[in-house]
Amino acid sequence: MGLTAKIRTRDGWAVSHAVVTVTDMTGTQVLRAEADHEGAVRDTTELAPGAYTVIVTAVGYAPAASSAIVTASGRAEVGTVTLARQGGTELPPPGPWTIDPAHSSVAAVAQHLGISSVHGRFTEFGGTIEIAPDDIAKSRVEAVIRAASVDTGNGMRDTHLRSADFLDVERHPEITYRSTGLTQAGSDRWTVHGELSLHGVVRPVDLDLAYLGTGADPWGGTRAAFRATAELRREDFAMNYNQVLQAGIAAIGTTLKVELDIQAVQGDSLPQA
Repeated sequence: MGLTAKIRTRDGWAVSHAVVTVTDMTGTQVLRAEADHEGAVRDTTELAPGAYTVIVTAVGYAPAASSAIVTASGRAEVGTVTLARQGGTELPPPGPWTIDPAHSSVAAVAQHLGISSVHGRFTEFGGTIEIAPDDIAKSRVEAVIRAASVDTGNGMRDTHLRSADFLDVERHPEITYRSTGLTQAGSDRWTVHGELSLHGVVRPVDLDLAYLGTGADPWGGTRAAFRATAELRREDFAMNYNQVLQAGIAAIGTTLKVELDIQAVQGDSLPQA
């Protein structure tokens, strides 16, 4: 009996200490419970069968409301409630924004031996975002990644990735991305069209972008958060090395899944530490 729920952000993180309020059809509050540090709500209060309204609130997030039906067992299973950051549906203020590498990540995942994944990241990168004041589709983004900063947690593998078989960092020390346009795909989702320069080859690459919201930081600034994904084919960038095993399986997959978690600070420079 009672109420169970999970409170999550749009990118899957638990919202700890969110407050769940349940009201009956007359608007009378019948239950109030807090989520734990894992964003879970488990309340044993028995509820009478019927229809209820569930309202979830948390500091810094927009409230979410949903309906719940309590069965004869007295149990209400709300499931997962997703909260958006306060201001998450409002676009970031126009003007320049600077990517904060200390609070961002540039990661890639490749298939290994056809059965598992190798996860890597680049540790040195930077970039700028320009939010257009009149037409958001005219906004621009530019980013530069130092190719030699690739890190998969294995020194021998990283040395091979830096070699001419893959990134060839001596001849191509930088990976760059420059947007060429923006298409809206939802209230907070966009497709970023752009050109990726990798391994000396320039190709069009689209990013699937989710805008996660804007908020104040502890240093008196304003930050915006984004998550973006893309898929790249190694052969499109002249990285054709592969080792084929006896079973005919490629040791390293030809497709890379790119995952970007970006935090940008309003302004044309990062705050001084």
